[in-house]
Amino acid sequence: PRAGAGSFAERGVDPGVGARRWAAAAVVGLGLVGCDGAQGRTDATAPDRSRVASAAPATTTEAATTTGAATTSARPRSEALAALAGLPVKGRAPKTGYDREEFGTPWLDIDQNGCDTRNDVLARVLQSAVFDASCAAVSGTLLDPYSGQAERFAPDDPSATAIDIDHVVALGDAWQKGAQQLDLATRIQFANDPLNLAAVDASLNRQKGDGDAATWLPPDRSYRCTYVATQIAVKSRYLLWVAAAERDAMERILAGCPGQVLPESERPPLPTVDPTSGPTSAGPPGSPPANRPYRNCADARAAGDAPLYRGDPGYSPDLDGDGDGIACE
Repeated sequence: PRAGAGSFAERGVDPGVGARRWAAAAVVGLGLVGCDGAQGRTDATAPDRSRVASAAPATTTEAATTTGAATTSARPRSEALAALAGLPVKGRAPKTGYDREEFGTPWLDIDQNGCDTRNDVLARVLQSAVFDASCAAVSGTLLDPYSGQAERFAPDDPSATAIDIDHVVALGDAWQKGAQQLDLATRIQFANDPLNLAAVDASLNRQKGDGDAATWLPPDRSYRCTYVATQIAVKSRYLLWVAAAERDAMERILAGCPGQVLPESERPPLPTVDPTSGPTSAGPPGSPPANRPYRNCADARAAGDAPLYRGDPGYSPDLDGDGDGIACE
């Protein structure tokens, strides 16, 4: 502890003892600075992030001083950070060949429970939900995780908030970071995996686009740790990679929640039929064959499905002339 003002002689202290104590303190101080690997590490000594992480959480060892003696303690590393360290770091691949159909037709019933994936998600998150006989959600209240706001869900009411089912790891981002190397059945599973799906305000989903954590984060800061951890879990499950800027952004977010765990959900079964040769489910009455887009708006209106919202069975950008996410309005 630092003493009060005055010289060593005035305080009755042997100057040699004082000098030796200050020298020892300086050595300890320099030693602690040298232990700060996170601040002083250069790229040449940074861990190889391209290696796949082991299943067991990693640990970090930190030096501590207690009454002048050095002791060592081990703390478990954040599960999310450990998984992030195991993701390969590469640049974006070209988007050549990307099309929504490369991930199957939205939305399929790959778990064959009689409801398509969109309505499965809505059934999971909507409060006071009402569904019609065809398994389509017609009303409810959504607590939007991205905004933190309660939104009224009513597809037939133009004054209600439009709700999209967002791919937390966007399909375009996934395509450029390894998904193009997956087979079609696995990409269909990726697009319908509950782990990677969130019901959110449509305007926020469109604002996000194909962005990763370096370019877009939910406006509700309290959800960002869960959002980033979900992206890490999805990319780990499907062996995708992250870009350097994306990894850095994830690390910054997770620094604020050092105990963040990875979310889990059951993986849906892989499609049991060739998705290019026929339907995976009969679909609700009035829906287009195999839940594929309507050929035109006349067919959609004849089936009573107009207007169509982005993410609805039968929706296609080709039917959405002004690109506002609502077709055949």
